[in-house]
Amino acid sequence: MTASSPRPDGGPRVVAVVVTHRPEVDATLALLDALVPQVARTVVVDNASGPDVVARLRGALDASGGEVVALDENRGIGAAQNVGIARARQLGATHVLLSDQDSRPAPDMVARLVDDLVAHPVAPDGRPVAAVGPVIVDPRNPGAILVFRARRWGPRRAVLPESGTRVDAVFLLASGCLLDLAALDVVGPMNEPWFIDHVDLEWGLRAGRAGYDVHAVAGAVLEHSLGDRTQRIPGRERDVHLHSPVRNYYMVRNTLLLVRSGLLPRAWRWGYRFWITKYAVFYVLCVAPRGVRTGRILRGLLDGARGRTGPAA
Repeated sequence: MTASSPRPDGGPRVVAVVVTHRPEVDATLALLDALVPQVARTVVVDNASGPDVVARLRGALDASGGEVVALDENRGIGAAQNVGIARARQLGATHVLLSDQDSRPAPDMVARLVDDLVAHPVAPDGRPVAAVGPVIVDPRNPGAILVFRARRWGPRRAVLPESGTRVDAVFLLASGCLLDLAALDVVGPMNEPWFIDHVDLEWGLRAGRAGYDVHAVAGAVLEHSLGDRTQRIPGRERDVHLHSPVRNYYMVRNTLLLVRSGLLPRAWRWGYRFWITKYAVFYVLCVAPRGVRTGRILRGLLDGARGRTGPAA
């Protein structure tokens, strides 16, 4: 039995929530082709991509009974996820699978995530499991998985275990994350005011503070391209994922908001200050258009220091 239909034993009923914003539609249609057979229903929440995009997405979902919720303005990733989660509840979901617009799940990804949740509802340390996620790989940067463990100075990439399926994580990237809605009721919704960047990290930290576990499942695989492109840096083992200037703004601002949130231990606060300094210097000196990026980064620093949230001005 997969997650594609309600389980007669009362097990999880999974509804997928896919958030889109001006997507490459063909890539999103490929995602839906891979995801729809794995879940009970699919809800696409579109952040103001326009009527032509919405029409193509609706056409792709009609046969499966899926639906598109079209927002009139770009409300950000957290708000769109919350809209989709609310709709999933109306559809009888017990669990929600979050997805970005350009990811590609393996054919058995959802089944593996569900099986892990059913088999291991409690972590080895006794904490209930709030969410599980796949091992995310970026096809442009082979050999590096996008799963992050807690280390002294902050989250760092995990390595696959030699045995078993559990991959310890401090948070899960949103794409491919399978959320238990009962845990979501305790931890709270996604952080809408942050708009984008660190929204998944912030929720994972809140889950940990509330006494829950999150982890990735070896064998459940998702391809996901992080950032707009990658760039090779001499002397660095892995490529750097590059973002647009507006994402520079959100990353800088929200990192400062994260440091001020009270969710980080002291060493992590220093670790994130050091990291965002390196991040800003790299973009200002090395990535065109440097003038535009400098302005965005300075604005992010100012707004982060002021505690400003919401969409970029």
